[in-house]
Amino acid sequence: MKIPHLKFAEIHAERPTREGLEAAYGTINAMLDSPGSLGQALELWDQERRRYDSWAALVHLRFAQDTTSETARADRDYADGLGPVATGYETDVKRRLLAAEDRAAVEAVVGAHVVRLWESDVTTFDPAIAADLEEEARLGARYTELLASARLSVGGTVTNLSGLAPFGESLDRDLRHQAEAARWGFFAEHARTLDGIYDDLVRLRTTMARKLGFETYVPLGYRRMRRVDYGPEQVASFRDQVAAHVVPLVARLLEQRRATHGWDKVQSWDETLIDPAGNPKPAGDHDFMVTQAKTMFERLDPEMGEFFAMMADGGFLDLKNREGKAGGGFCTSFPTEGVPFIFANFNGTHGDINVFTHEMGHAFQNWKSRDLPGIDVLWPTMEAAEINSMALEFLTYPQMALMVGEDAADRFRRMHLIGSLAFLPYGVCVDHFQHEVYSNPDLTPAERNAVWKRLEALYMPWRDYGELSHPAKGGRWQAQPHIYRSPFYYIDYTLALCCAMQFWLASRKAPAETMQRYSDLCAEGGSAPFTELVASAGLISPFADGALEAVVREAEAVLAA
Repeated sequence: MKIPHLKFAEIHAERPTREGLEAAYGTINAMLDSPGSLGQALELWDQERRRYDSWAALVHLRFAQDTTSETARADRDYADGLGPVATGYETDVKRRLLAAEDRAAVEAVVGAHVVRLWESDVTTFDPAIAADLEEEARLGARYTELLASARLSVGGTVTNLSGLAPFGESLDRDLRHQAEAARWGFFAEHARTLDGIYDDLVRLRTTMARKLGFETYVPLGYRRMRRVDYGPEQVASFRDQVAAHVVPLVARLLEQRRATHGWDKVQSWDETLIDPAGNPKPAGDHDFMVTQAKTMFERLDPEMGEFFAMMADGGFLDLKNREGKAGGGFCTSFPTEGVPFIFANFNGTHGDINVFTHEMGHAFQNWKSRDLPGIDVLWPTMEAAEINSMALEFLTYPQMALMVGEDAADRFRRMHLIGSLAFLPYGVCVDHFQHEVYSNPDLTPAERNAVWKRLEALYMPWRDYGELSHPAKGGRWQAQPHIYRSPFYYIDYTLALCCAMQFWLASRKAPAETMQRYSDLCAEGGSAPFTELVASAGLISPFADGALEAVVREAEAVLAA
């Protein structure tokens, strides 16, 4: 299949208005009133949603690209205000379709899984929470702007939070300490503001939940994440598996590292230095990496290679760190065009490769599933989506010499594997923290910090912040954007990692077959819930007894070889 040569600069989306939405949905509802027009009405509705989502994606991307732009900020504010209006119209149509006399006809067009998603969606919105949703978006943007404003001095260099990473992985222990001191000094300085933002978010989300008939935000949070095939009980069981099988292994790996370096103990600023010789880094700059990635993805899968070349040549990558740019990395998409966009902040560390391959996994999935019928299935729910991204991090292992050089490729693979295992305890800690916060929404800032400190001791008992007072008293959670902007979106990474490592282990024995299974999973998009997608790819559900233990045991054997 020949991939078209699209250009990001040529993508434009007309700004929607309240009046325009009212007229569009008036037409959709009139068609639903007309016998025999169901298919046509659903098609028109899908087109309307694609147009709206493409415009919203562009607005929020442009704000992330320059949080200092007054124009981008104003456009974002407008989108945040219009969002609840669009959601209201969309929810009304879903309710109408779910209540249709011939519901079987609706299900025949969109599929049983989409109907189940809608059944969950309609419980998450009511006009009574429209203003709360707008305020929630505003508070999330305020958090993003605050973190993007950081100007930190380390080793004679002034940088932002994303730019601290190279110093945090330096072989110079003092420099690593300086980087951590600078990071947590910023959060300590703004702790009261960050606590205030989170206070408001927890209050808002709890208020919304109660307006919608929930006792706490927890069940609403799960429904907003569209989790239709598992709940908090299964997640809690998975967290227990991590505590039982991963925490002891990571503790052993850290003790080995301590002994290798001759440290008296492992400090928090030592944990990022995984390789005794220094963490392998990209063998070149941004342009080098993009060029090498074209070869890497081409070798892995010709279609993936051609797709990545289109993204690179068409301007669908924004990877360089710069002042005013929001931190982190993500993949967004424009469903009217059927093409995604990758946003990241390269900083010269191995993390550039990780985020690059990770977001490319999201992008490839979105491209493979772009022709599925209906916007509801273009993306999977997030824990399934993270399989696509995290698996590609592992599946690119054989090509890693292209990115770091032949001499460092084995070291990179080992470092990435150790880092992945070490992430699991942190990932479940973030999730557990949010369950406790939203189950006890009246906690004070000090009490929330105490919760984090207690959970950190459970999942990361080795963590020692030394004299860094802000994280030592339990403030580490404030640096995790998902906690503020995407509540309950974090366990997804850990569940997906259990599946991604299964892909990796399979690829060691049958690389071509495993790559085909991965590509097939990407093409399924969001056509089924998480556990069904996992089964369709021949993977064992993370919720199955012993699934995580088996994966971790095999990974440990590889590290010991």
